[in-house]
Amino acid sequence: MIQYNPKNWYQLIFAVHKSDTIRIMWKEIIYMGLFTLLIAFLEITFFPTVTILSELTTVYSLIGFVISLLLVFRTNTAYDRWWEGRKKWGELVNDSRNLAIKLAVIIKTEEDRDFFVRMIPNFTAATKEHLRNGVNLESLDLTNDEVMELTNKSHIPNAISQLMYERVIALKKKEVISEEEFIILDRNINAFLDSLGACERIKNTPIPFSYSLFLKKFIFIYVMTLPLAFVTNFGYFSALIATFVFYVFVSMEVLAEEIEDPFGSDDNDLPTDILTDKIKANVIEVFI
Repeated sequence: MIQYNPKNWYQLIFAVHKSDTIRIMWKEIIYMGLFTLLIAFLEITFFPTVTILSELTTVYSLIGFVISLLLVFRTNTAYDRWWEGRKKWGELVNDSRNLAIKLAVIIKTEEDRDFFVRMIPNFTAATKEHLRNGVNLESLDLTNDEVMELTNKSHIPNAISQLMYERVIALKKKEVISEEEFIILDRNINAFLDSLGACERIKNTPIPFSYSLFLKKFIFIYVMTLPLAFVTNFGYFSALIATFVFYVFVSMEVLAEEIEDPFGSDDNDLPTDILTDKIKANVIEVFI
């Protein structure tokens, strides 16, 4: 995620970051400009007396308003997914701290403390990678026995949560923790899985295909035919108008596509790497 100062207008306006849609779509913008110039040339050269096309301006204004409403809905839906993902990772941070503090106070044996000081950050790190391209066990802090146990697991965060739950039950049987403490710890571990499940729901449920297909086709047809309505009044400048409209509309769709899956490593995705490191640092500090 890009860290920036939202009050610095000069930097935001004139900086061209790699996440800027101009850099992402510059080829498409050039192609669109050339195509609309061709449309304008053909209309001016071969159909200069067809004035009925100028009457399409009102129609295109109404259609543009409809597209704007669709894009607002599209952007809001994508941002809701991004923000819900951020809330769930915030809950994961808080639940990790709560669990670590309670265990650090209750557990006194070095072996058990070492287990949880590794496993709580392991769960968040595995969750981060699980929501991306899969978990690499070598990136986790595991013993050889734990690696052997997790090797054949397809859902690593679930398996790590199971290991923590088994250790908590073992501590209860040894009467290291009471029944009331067990219930509290059980709720904390369940909260981990609740946050993970919510993130999986966001990742695995994209916007319906038919809606996305319709919106893309709608924008494409609208922008490609836009010069027909403006050539009579603006001549070759209609190509600039159509290209700018193309840039605005398609940029909104591109940005929505990027943030609707907020768990990757794109510039506008959630800072899950930073949050994972923060959780690990907090847990280690609590147990030391």
